Amino acid sequence: MASTDQVVLQFVPLSTSLSAKVHPLVIFNICDCFVRRPDQAERVIGTLLGSVLPDGTVDIRNSYAVPHNESSDQVALDIDYHHNMLSSHLKVNPKEVIVGWFSTGFGVTGGSALIHEFYSREVMNPVHLTVDTGFTSGEASIKAFVSINLSLGDQQLAAQFQQVPLDLRMLEAERVGFDIFKTTAVEKLPSDLDGMEATMERLVALIDDVYKHVDDTVEGRVAADNKVGRFISDTVSSIPKLSPPAFDKLVNDTLQDELVLLYLSSITRTQLSLAEKLNTAAQIL
Repeated sequence: MASTDQVVLQFVPLSTSLSAKVHPLVIFNICDCFVRRPDQAERVIGTLLGSVLPDGTVDIRNSYAVPHNESSDQVALDIDYHHNMLSSHLKVNPKEVIVGWFSTGFGVTGGSALIHEFYSREVMNPVHLTVDTGFTSGEASIKAFVSINLSLGDQQLAAQFQQVPLDLRMLEAERVGFDIFKTTAVEKLPSDLDGMEATMERLVALIDDVYKHVDDTVEGRVAADNKVGRFISDTVSSIPKLSPPAFDKLVNDTLQDELVLLYLSSITRTQLSLAEKLNTAAQIL
């Protein structure tokens, strides 16, 4: 029997499995752009900058918004503005290149395919980052997607957005601000001292967890884990040996430095405000 060729409907997978990690500065910048958006705009879109690590992870480190007009069946981007902003960023940090684009809202929308097609011409396999600034799920959900082509034989029919793993890595000080950002409302913005207090409380809680784990391991309530034990040993050995008085002096000196900086910044703001009022009064007279 002669064999016959069959046309198969299939998705064309990516050559490698992708993952992404995003810095908190990018999230804060996206939220700031959303707050400053034009009144008639329902969402904000923009360009993601960063690099691709040797293991294939997309490292997103910077972003900027791109003006656009959007309707039910078409999207218009200000391409000239996009290229001018990209040129300015490359002058400051030439190592950051386009790695994808972002949009505010919960998940992918109908116009996302058109925008993704544009960025696919700018970079291979762009990442689409979505930030739920409307708190649809109760908090600011952050997701990353890539596009997979649906083809019929050699003809491409459509594209499907597939979610990829996203890692939000941050320092402890950044996590304090991000935890506040995730809630829908706050009573007041935290000061530097409030942030330091929250960080110390979390540090004490982590130390208590480590102490409990070590105690349970010694008493035989938990099976010993050599990897965890070596990690705790390396952490403890990295701490400089200071006497309690020397440690208290170090902390108090740092705290005094923080208070001096707060005092000087407060005086500077007062002087600037006073100078502005005097300048305004002089112009009126």
